[in-house]
Amino acid sequence: MAKSRTEPDGGSGIKILATNRKAGHDYFILERVEAGIELRGAEVKSIRAGHFSINEGYATVEGQQVMLYGLHVQPYSHSRLTDQDPDRPKRLLLHRSEIAKLIGLTAVKGNTLLPLKVYLAHGLVKVELGLGKGKQVVDKRETLRKKDADREARRALSGRGK
Repeated sequence: MAKSRTEPDGGSGIKILATNRKAGHDYFILERVEAGIELRGAEVKSIRAGHFSINEGYATVEGQQVMLYGLHVQPYSHSRLTDQDPDRPKRLLLHRSEIAKLIGLTAVKGNTLLPLKVYLAHGLVKVELGLGKGKQVVDKRETLRKKDADREARRALSGRGK
């Protein structure tokens, strides 16, 4: 289940429904793009309720469309339609120029489109895609070392003021 929270800037109208924290651990995020999602029926209500998962998600460019795979949306419990596939590919809504840019960026070997966040922006379900390049094991260890060093530095500085 995804947990939701509201952005700290107050009245922006953005509510984060889920984040893909594993993407930041496994990939270098080179670029970010916001896209709408084409949903059917009660999928929006199910997403608003937090009954979805983006951890296994990825996006591909097919022709002149961008498709999101691996976004598992559980069927809404109060819906009359019971035959909806929870793992069906969802089309992402982007401008043609953004799609053309993504075609060029994903053509490079090792680059992948990943969903980083799913959120509500003024009542509409949006997804933040990230162009990721896979990390090697050495890179992951280095990132963890940097995080630990930053954490220790913050602790040392916060202890000084007391």
